[in-house]
Amino acid sequence: MFYVEILGMIPEMAKAEVQALAELGRGEVLGSDYLLVYGRVENIDVLSRLGLAHEYGILVGSFESIEDLIEYSEGIEWRKLISGTFAVRKERMLNCSYEVENIDKRVGAIINSQGLKVNLSKPDTIVRIYCGRKLWLGIRLREFKGKEFDARKADKRPFSRPIALPPRIARAMVNLTRATREVLDPFMGTGGMLIEAGLMGLKVYGIDIREDMVEGAKINLEYYGVKDYVVKVGDATRIREAFPGKTFEAIATDPPYGTSTTLPMDRDELYKRALESMYEVLEGYLSIAFPADFDAVEVAESIGFKVLERFYQRVHSSLSRYFYVMRV
Repeated sequence: MFYVEILGMIPEMAKAEVQALAELGRGEVLGSDYLLVYGRVENIDVLSRLGLAHEYGILVGSFESIEDLIEYSEGIEWRKLISGTFAVRKERMLNCSYEVENIDKRVGAIINSQGLKVNLSKPDTIVRIYCGRKLWLGIRLREFKGKEFDARKADKRPFSRPIALPPRIARAMVNLTRATREVLDPFMGTGGMLIEAGLMGLKVYGIDIREDMVEGAKINLEYYGVKDYVVKVGDATRIREAFPGKTFEAIATDPPYGTSTTLPMDRDELYKRALESMYEVLEGYLSIAFPADFDAVEVAESIGFKVLERFYQRVHSSLSRYFYVMRV
């Protein structure tokens, strides 16, 4: 069993990302409690790819009273779960329905009584208690610190442009494709999507209609240590011309919205032609963003895509968008 504490920025998209990775790990999401998502998986390491998450770990149990949690904690052989020193940290979610003032100290005392040492400043293991509709007990395996993603923001890259998806969202979009081998971004820009995919060990392919963007993307990919890439000048409406005979396991992309860029044709026509081109070369899932005023469902389904999910985000006063998951 696993738990994931997701971010609250686009929670439904974050839950879908967990589900996508759980499927890759031969498992599934079983439910959620506010920002805690839980499920079962055979390969929990796949959750290390997460983008829209604070942390993940092993779910030890869920409880409907403090007394049940304490009693269960007393019966656990904590040495089998904890290596080195430990600390217990609780999280009150907005829907917390219990009085958990000293619950971390009570559980910590139980663990300490079994001979394990407390270290509140730099523990080797974090025991987590979440309070929501239920009480949840877990062992943290990894925390996703904001500074890791901040180091890959657009303004931190050697070649940068102000219009770019945040790295966490780009990573989630890649994960929503269920990619295990490769990802194509036909609107590559400065390479943000490819950086995230490459850091997850995927082979990345990208095209952009502008040569300066292609050269800049190469610089960025090398800067972040991504070596397994193929990027070239190309037209997203003619992907086959850029990669003759090639099909792709997955596509993740964020087309230009035309708000601060000059598009080569009418915006909606560009999107339609690009979707047609992607459909020709795609074997599996497409993760794509469009402005909210574009009827992506009707256009995509007329081409042959099956639209599985969409997630709304208001970016600012003049831009709202949907993130879509589709498949051929």
